[in-house]
Amino acid sequence: MVSAAADLLQGAAGATGFIGRIPVRNIWLLMLYASDLLQTSERALVDAERNPDEIADLVARLLTQAVEERQRRQLSLGYRPRSADLSRVRGRIDVLRTERRQLLARGTVACRYVELSADTPRNRFVRGALETVARLVSHPELRHRCRRLAADMQALGVSRAMPSRSELSADRIGRHDAADREMLAAAKLAMDLVLPTEQAGSRPLPMPDREEQWARRLFERAVGGFYRAMLPPSRWEVRTGRPLDWPLDWCTGGARDILPGMRTDVVLDDLVAGRRIVIDTKFTGIVTAGWRRETTLRSAYLYQIYAYLRSQTGRGDSLADSAEGLLLHPAIGETVDEAIKVHGHGIRFATVDLAADSAAIRAQLLDRSLKSS
Repeated sequence: MVSAAADLLQGAAGATGFIGRIPVRNIWLLMLYASDLLQTSERALVDAERNPDEIADLVARLLTQAVEERQRRQLSLGYRPRSADLSRVRGRIDVLRTERRQLLARGTVACRYVELSADTPRNRFVRGALETVARLVSHPELRHRCRRLAADMQALGVSRAMPSRSELSADRIGRHDAADREMLAAAKLAMDLVLPTEQAGSRPLPMPDREEQWARRLFERAVGGFYRAMLPPSRWEVRTGRPLDWPLDWCTGGARDILPGMRTDVVLDDLVAGRRIVIDTKFTGIVTAGWRRETTLRSAYLYQIYAYLRSQTGRGDSLADSAEGLLLHPAIGETVDEAIKVHGHGIRFATVDLAADSAAIRAQLLDRSLKSS
């Protein structure tokens, strides 16, 4: 039996512009919301809503604008180790190489030193992103712009070798180069835009179960990124991946080590209305077949959101005492929006139609969360 998540990804295979039953433009929209780009650029959301079918071009424009701004103010430099045979001492002498190659007889000495260079992992990653996104955009002028900027970075000494994951993760952005954040966020999203399709290509695809896992994580991150970008920070506090503690009165010595953890996907705090919404995203069908009825809510999910809400009450947090829950599921051509109230906590069960256009997805996400339960 095919799961609801697999049905989203595998149904209607072969349709142009679709990954399974989800339009590719909406996958890109989710990736845009899930990225750090909306936190660093106010231009992204406006352009995405205006051109929902050209998100690859949008990301390329934002990336090229960020790279052009950095090139005008000079790319960030970094230290890199070098070794060379020099006519004067620089840094440390490599005694073994000097003696083995008899360099002193030729008036040179082997040295190891560090030098400032634009050939940093960050800049190499950005150059690779420019070359990658140039193959995805539809406008020839924008494609030429991406390739020209990549060539400019090469002229500045940035090599083509893509950095490893460990190199990139070790590259921290400090206060003096904080202007690189938008450029790096756009570059990461541009690299993610190399999406799987239903057509044969030169790159192997992961198996369907791994595609489902990727889509599940994408949907969770996109929902959190959407609310962080859309809700005004002066009124709303948005938190993602927040761990919750069990209100234990007593436990044995090893109980804490085996007690399952609780982690919310998204928590929205309305600082004006004094309201908290705890959102748990799921990448499954909102209902399933029941024993005594044709369709029923998934009991495990209901117990989970109830535990999130009730475990935090009576602990001195007024928002937690009246918090609301939202189980948010993706769907295709289906709309469910139902609510109950249990022990003073409103719990809503709702879907977001991923086959709709970007404006409809935006309206559904806002409606599902801001509507009172």
